[in-house]
Amino acid sequence: MRKLHHLALSPFCRKVRLVLAEKKLEVELIEEPVWEKRLDFLRLSPSGKVPLLKDGNNVFSESTAISELLDETHPIPKLIPVDQKLRFEARRLNNWFDDKFHNEVTKNLLYERIYKKIFNAGHPDSSLIKEGLKKIRFHFDYMEWLLERRNWLAGEKMTLADFTAAAQLSSLDYIGEINWEKVGIVKDWYAKIKSRPAFRSSGILSDLLPGFTPPKHYSDLDF
Repeated sequence: MRKLHHLALSPFCRKVRLVLAEKKLEVELIEEPVWEKRLDFLRLSPSGKVPLLKDGNNVFSESTAISELLDETHPIPKLIPVDQKLRFEARRLNNWFDDKFHNEVTKNLLYERIYKKIFNAGHPDSSLIKEGLKKIRFHFDYMEWLLERRNWLAGEKMTLADFTAAAQLSSLDYIGEINWEKVGIVKDWYAKIKSRPAFRSSGILSDLLPGFTPPKHYSDLDF
């Protein structure tokens, strides 16, 4: 049985959970309190980061590397396109959301509002929260621009880029940071990917973080 060490609201962990579910691969989820720096976990992951996938005697880390490995070893459905240009675009956007979106938006909202409290790391920084709310508009504009020209973010078929973006947005949606009525095209895209069986079977829509209750629409497919 595969085991995935994860944090429920981590977008990087959510990406791997979605990939596993899309490929119908069973996995045992192990909530890993990384702030405790458990010795048994650090032996598996010297970086101390999640996600970490254990498959038999093999241990894999880093969300994109794990996702690409799963796509290579279980190629149906294919999430990294075979076509060179489409593959580049899927990887480019995967990195955009893991890096630029995460550092400009998710880090400033999710970490300041939620993880600072969990880590007992002081009060939220209001200036960082304001910066995150400012930057999210830019990213939604970019997503709208892409989706006006394509069925999915990287092209005409769903790719890893869509799961990467959805993982980031689902984490923010859990804490009520997205006004879906102002981003119609993005909302339609999110409703489409949120309705996939992978979203339900991954358990993402039923995640509950003690002390933090998601908005009513969070698990609603018709939101």
